Amino acid sequence: MYTIGEVSKMFNLPVSSLRYYDKEGLFPNIKRKSGIRQFSEEEIEAIRVFECLKKSGLRIKDIKKFMEWTQSGSETFQVRKELFQNQKQYIENEIEVLNRMLDMIKFKCWYYEESIRLGDEQAVQVKIPNNLPDDIKQNYDNSHQ
Repeated sequence: MYTIGEVSKMFNLPVSSLRYYDKEGLFPNIKRKSGIRQFSEEEIEAIRVFECLKKSGLRIKDIKKFMEWTQSGSETFQVRKELFQNQKQYIENEIEVLNRMLDMIKFKCWYYEESIRLGDEQAVQVKIPNNLPDDIKQNYDNSHQ
């Protein structure tokens, strides 16, 4: 069992967020001892899932709905699976966008390194897009899709 302070440190979450989660009913089985929340491994795992879902763009009200589904048993397996499939697709799309951004940054790092090395930006510009090194060309192409 963990105290709210220990859980706060474990997840780098404010105590107020944990209290809010509890107030919203996200810990339906949490035990209390003398009014103090006692977080079990069940609540710890729930927080891992909340944080994942929250960081993947889900709102607290939707996470609350998910928790209600988990309390309903096997009849909600399909909707729970669909929720995670939707979040998976969302994250995969975000990763694709981030990879394009990263490739632009890699290309620009190369661009300015070459400009500094040659002392001439024009000499670098003439290489774009067909005379770039293979790895930089790949970065360039991906970032300009």
